[in-house]
Amino acid sequence: MTALAIDGAAQAGAVLADVRARAARMARRPGLAVILVGDDPASHVYVRSKLKRAAEVGFESRTARFSLEVSEADILAHVAAFNAAPEVDGILVQLPLPDHINTLRVMAAIDPDKDVDGLHALNAGKVAQGGAGGLTPCTPLGCLMLIKSVAPDLTGMNAVVLGSSNIVGKPMAALLLAERATVTVAHIHTRDTPFLCCGADVLVTAVGKPRLVRADWIKPGAIVIDVGINRVATPEGGSRLVGDVDFDAVREVASAITPVPGGVGPMTIACLMLNTLTAAQARQVG
Repeated sequence: MTALAIDGAAQAGAVLADVRARAARMARRPGLAVILVGDDPASHVYVRSKLKRAAEVGFESRTARFSLEVSEADILAHVAAFNAAPEVDGILVQLPLPDHINTLRVMAAIDPDKDVDGLHALNAGKVAQGGAGGLTPCTPLGCLMLIKSVAPDLTGMNAVVLGSSNIVGKPMAALLLAERATVTVAHIHTRDTPFLCCGADVLVTAVGKPRLVRADWIKPGAIVIDVGINRVATPEGGSRLVGDVDFDAVREVASAITPVPGGVGPMTIACLMLNTLTAAQARQVG
């Protein structure tokens, strides 16, 4: 059996088309503000991709760029300005921030109604309580959409989440619980992680370890969602992106799997646009 490779790019395209159509019917174009600190190449690539998608779906966007030496007070001042700006519906602070800036303090300063990354404690709490009325973190939301594209009903399924971060692991577990799955979260201190994975009908991995998950970790017929993005060297002296999963081997055991790249990544950005639209609609109705 060779697993279905879930086409995240195609599904993201459908989400973006829906966002574009709904945004075009609004009285005012949704607005997205981005705060970017430092010169990390990956962060700049991610921000360019997000701004490109924002333009494609008809959003207004603005970016505040800062050097690594920026003070926390300056970042908080810009967050406050974006909170007060009526034309800004969504605020995104590109992570990671420099060590001298308290990430949780910055996240807490964002208006929860404009927190399109879904990382404010209020939105995290709403996700933990079932998701009603909050903005859901983009990557877990995209993962859930991909899972449900091949398994619409998760009731009673065993789901394992590798990784317990606030950005992916914890909200992913909460979303799966809300879908009536039985959820186990594994982390760096978990004992016998391969044994846990072998019982998973759905496995979501977000640990940043290239090709960690092998075929003998996988229950035959499982759905495998690979959030990992890892750059590894190639024999030719270059590099390429791979996930946390040994894709070629696991594909022979699973029923469906996301590739890296082309799986979760496009859905994350699509869900950011969806969250921005949701925030804009709520504010314009309010």
